Amino acid sequence: MRTILVLLLTLLVSGCTGNNAKPFSVKNLAKSDIDMVTDVNIKEWKRLSRELAIKLYKRNPKELRKITGMTLDRRLDMLFPVKRLPNGFKELGYKDGLDVAPLAFSEEYQGDRVFAYMASITGMLHAAYNGKDEIFLLDELSHQKLYNAARNLESFAWHLNNRRDAKGNLYLLSNGIAENGTPNYSYERILGKLISLQDVMATVIADSTNRTINRVVQGAASMTFFPI
Repeated sequence: MRTILVLLLTLLVSGCTGNNAKPFSVKNLAKSDIDMVTDVNIKEWKRLSRELAIKLYKRNPKELRKITGMTLDRRLDMLFPVKRLPNGFKELGYKDGLDVAPLAFSEEYQGDRVFAYMASITGMLHAAYNGKDEIFLLDELSHQKLYNAARNLESFAWHLNNRRDAKGNLYLLSNGIAENGTPNYSYERILGKLISLQDVMATVIADSTNRTINRVVQGAASMTFFPI
């Protein structure tokens, strides 16, 4: 069963990233098959999240202009640093991850909503993988954290498509219909891929450790997220 799940995750990731072979590395001797698949999964959630951030800023350019002198490249460097800041972001009240999720859809918040939204998603996923960019044999991941992350991403997707201000306007623009009538669901597809990756990874880890995922159901509209 575990072999099948690892193969499934490998195919899911390779479908997004391509099948280019990579040279052998000595450090891979300290990795199991699951560790190496997890490494690819970590790179993939970062790639997809980066793509989502770029698309949201292109769709909501006014958010970037709220911070004097801010550029897209600087924002991406903040969201995807070599090492995540341990004390959160100053402009978000020295918070990160799920703690800043409500800001993106708060009537009172006057800051960059795209940044708050993406800091929530990337911070949460960073925590779900214990803050690691690489996994080795002695590292342990929580299947429940990964499952919870997938459910939280479903909530993030719902809020993005449905949260409106007092005037009835969406806080952040994303999916929609172009002037020529062509539907654009690219944001939803990215979030869907992120959800699928975490769900399959959660199942792989649970199977490899002979543990059961606590499949708790929560309404997507809730601003109360599952803990990571």
